[in-house]
Amino acid sequence: MKDEIVETGRRKTAVASVRVREGSGKVEVNGKPFEKYFPLELQREAIMAPFASTGGFQHQDLIIRVKGGGLEGQAIAIRLGIARALVAGDSERRHELKAKGYLTRDPRKRERKKYGRAGARKRFQFSKR
Repeated sequence: MKDEIVETGRRKTAVASVRVREGSGKVEVNGKPFEKYFPLELQREAIMAPFASTGGFQHQDLIIRVKGGGLEGQAIAIRLGIARALVAGDSERRHELKAKGYLTRDPRKRERKKYGRAGARKRFQFSKR
């Protein structure tokens, strides 16, 4: 593995920059400890899923910068960034991560509001009289 790998992950409007470097296993998100930034165990498990499927990360530090979206979108953006970084470090992992769906960018975004409508698809209230 190179000394440092930087990859990007996106989901809806969330953008995450993930740095993977040799270290002691410390994870930092926007300057805060991982457990403080993501209080829910479910989100932390989703983020670390690529590491769990490839055998853990005891010898790597993660420095993550993320902005935009909500916590759930940010978590999935970080997961994509981590998976991409793992593949950049060792291309043998690609097939395994791709099969589990960690390398797939979710293309769904919020649909824009249209003119003449209350929202993207909702109509204004109809009045018969």
